[in-house]
Amino acid sequence: MDAGTVKAMLEQHFTSADPIRSHEMYHDDAVLEFPQSGERFVGVDNLREWRANYPASTTVEFREIRGRADLWVAELSISYDEGPWSFGVSILEFRGDRIARESIYVAEGWAPPEWRAEWRSAP
Repeated sequence: MDAGTVKAMLEQHFTSADPIRSHEMYHDDAVLEFPQSGERFVGVDNLREWRANYPASTTVEFREIRGRADLWVAELSISYDEGPWSFGVSILEFRGDRIARESIYVAEGWAPPEWRAEWRSAP
């Protein structure tokens, strides 16, 4: 597996209007966790139903995807209902060619403090 394959899977997930196709990347017994809220969803059927009832529209941009073997990390930006962008990280654990476990973190960005300007490099 490579970063292009992982990105293609994630893009299909976020762009497909077909709930079956958009969840093909998960094993039937996949686990999705949001550590910040303490939520845990088990089973692809639960993931599909939860997402089908999600009350907001989302727009996702992938910033970087890196990893190897069965562990990949997707850094992303996400906007809810065309609102401000937040930063996100999706930690993906694979079993074979599908996701067995995903942990998602989302946080707001902040302005960098001026005191450390002399040490930082340009993005």
